[in-house]
Amino acid sequence: MRSHIMSARDIEFLLYEWLDVETLTTRSRFADHSRASFDDVLRLSADLAAEYFAPHFRKSDLEEPEFDGTSVHVIPEVKTALDAFAKADLVGAAMDYELGGTQLPHVVFQACMAWFYAANVSTTGYQLLTVGAANLLLAHGSPEQVARYVKPMVDGRFLGTMALSEPQAGSSLADITTKAVLQGDGTYRIFGRKMWISGGDHELSDNIIHLVLARIPGAPSGTKGISLFIVPKFLVGDDGQLGERNDVILAGINHKMGFRGTVNTAPVFGDGAFTPGNAPGAVGYLVGEPHRGLAYMFHMMNEARIGVGLGATAIGYTGYLKSLEYARSRPQGRPVTNRGEGAQVPLIEHPDVRRMLLAQKAYVEGALGLELFCGKLVDEVKTAPDGEARSRAQILLDVLTPIAKSWPSQWCLVANDLAIQIHGGAGYTRDYDVEQHYRDNRLNPIHEGTHGIQALDLLGRRAIAGGGASLSALAQTMCETADRADQTGDVELRDFATRLRRAAERLTSVTATVWADGDAAVALANATVYLEAAGHVVLAWIWLEQALTAHGKAGDFYDGKRNAARFFFYWELPRTAPQFDLLENRDRTVLDAASSSF
Repeated sequence: MRSHIMSARDIEFLLYEWLDVETLTTRSRFADHSRASFDDVLRLSADLAAEYFAPHFRKSDLEEPEFDGTSVHVIPEVKTALDAFAKADLVGAAMDYELGGTQLPHVVFQACMAWFYAANVSTTGYQLLTVGAANLLLAHGSPEQVARYVKPMVDGRFLGTMALSEPQAGSSLADITTKAVLQGDGTYRIFGRKMWISGGDHELSDNIIHLVLARIPGAPSGTKGISLFIVPKFLVGDDGQLGERNDVILAGINHKMGFRGTVNTAPVFGDGAFTPGNAPGAVGYLVGEPHRGLAYMFHMMNEARIGVGLGATAIGYTGYLKSLEYARSRPQGRPVTNRGEGAQVPLIEHPDVRRMLLAQKAYVEGALGLELFCGKLVDEVKTAPDGEARSRAQILLDVLTPIAKSWPSQWCLVANDLAIQIHGGAGYTRDYDVEQHYRDNRLNPIHEGTHGIQALDLLGRRAIAGGGASLSALAQTMCETADRADQTGDVELRDFATRLRRAAERLTSVTATVWADGDAAVALANATVYLEAAGHVVLAWIWLEQALTAHGKAGDFYDGKRNAARFFFYWELPRTAPQFDLLENRDRTVLDAASSSF
């Protein structure tokens, strides 16, 4: 029986037929692994997702976390699922053996996580944050901090958060006011309020490790004066035992349209409710050097951005599978050539329903390919045999990160919208999962930097970094794929290659035009259009890669890949032409619209 959570066959195709992840086992870090061990952990993930995560998908939405003024209460199934995840050694699956990890390639770990996101993104959100916090501390924390906080995270005893935003600052981190005051013993006392902090309080773990951005008095203004601190809910002794309750409380929790099972909080640090050591303020421990906190936090944020993109992909994917099943099983209407006679036909026999299914397939299977490609790049950065290959992988990962976050958040949400449409009136009722999938996925264009922020990051920084080296490397990679398509001699693949080359060339030339006079206000006014156009060009490339992998192979699965690639090149890639025209004209409509004119 086919799963309605994810497609094991598609993951197999992407990992083994396209990305050839088995070759990673020739590298020393992954030498203990094999195709068999990869398959084992993938099957384990699929089984755990189905047994522990999917069953409370609806319940965690209907019975969202409650705050009684002291504690946050979450339905017990969430803890059961998180414990099963940790017991299976999945928290540290991609981490070093010395930490209790299994040194699984990141790309395979991403494929495993897709099952959990699709089954229940709210519950999986706690693990996304914890793995990200652990990886940040592994990169920038001291050995003592790793031993005290990361190892319990890997064991599943501690969960993590990232505490960035504040009520008055939102996404503008330059305006945060939380302060950190140095103490005689080298610790800091933290005072301030945060907002929109997922996982900020609960009773799902022994401890919660908050990674908090704050300012040390006298620090430079703006983002250059931000430092990063570990602020545990309970202090941890030298022996690893939990001590006093730290001075971290909640002003309340936020009630969201989706992701309801992931508690979202407004924490207060140093309110005086608790006074560890009989001194005011929450005890905090500096990570790395002072005033470099935002740079450190971007380690977690960039990882989380790809995680958000993968989550958006998975939510779109499960919605697609459920609407596909509905379209196959629901009899309704007759062909336009025979409206009044004969038996009703399944919805999937209607061309417009097939259009919506093809669109979903193109979005979600394309997005999954992008996310796994980025996962493979992470492995290349860490383990490629030579410096040039590692550098090239890092350049590609840098320029693709905002697209990997934002494109699935936009277009897999469209896939969820189409899943509702295919269900018709049933789609917007709570009798079917697809309405919740839409609500859950609607948060992802905001999570970890809004759509507009990712656009500014891409066009204002990443696409022009190093004189445009990242964008040039991406365009070159696309053209290499197009060259391979030409070499097949296949007429359709060569047509796709021509279309991709033109789009890649247009992306490069438009980027130069937008920045022609260096006027940032004009260049960035239409950055969101740029992000969307660039994303569609990247997904066309991903689809050409998949079509090449399917070339010459027979069967319904490979026919489906060819159909989706055809749909993307003929229906979706043409969207970029008017977007590039607008960008090339350096349109000033939104820039010149006075605030008073609205």
